[in-house]
Amino acid sequence: MTDVFSHEKRSSIMRTVHSKNTSPELFVRSLIHHLGFRYRLYRDDLPGKPDLVFPGKNKVIFIHGCFWHGHACKRGRRTPKSNQDYWIAKIEGNRKRDKDNAKSLKKLGWEVLTIWECEIKDINMLMLKIVVFLD
Repeated sequence: MTDVFSHEKRSSIMRTVHSKNTSPELFVRSLIHHLGFRYRLYRDDLPGKPDLVFPGKNKVIFIHGCFWHGHACKRGRRTPKSNQDYWIAKIEGNRKRDKDNAKSLKKLGWEVLTIWECEIKDINMLMLKIVVFLD
């Protein structure tokens, strides 16, 4: 199936997608700060440049978009109607890279938590998950 948008429009849409300071990230960062935890952002000396790093605890948090990282939820299982071969390979590559980064971090002595975009809807469960991980 061909794209319903022109090349220029699709490019414009894709330019608005960012990898840092996304809405889910900003929400989780605010929540974690509110819970009293302090962190560092995007340590590029660590595999995968974790979104949040807690150096004193040797813990990191990744905040993943369900679609972009191939989560098992409804949004993550969605397949684009156009350019499917590209997107399937792209998302599968993201999943492999995420797994490799987590494995590398664990070998270096870091504990890893992944927070999925869909988990942000249930704030109480999210807070519990974060507190259990960080305490």
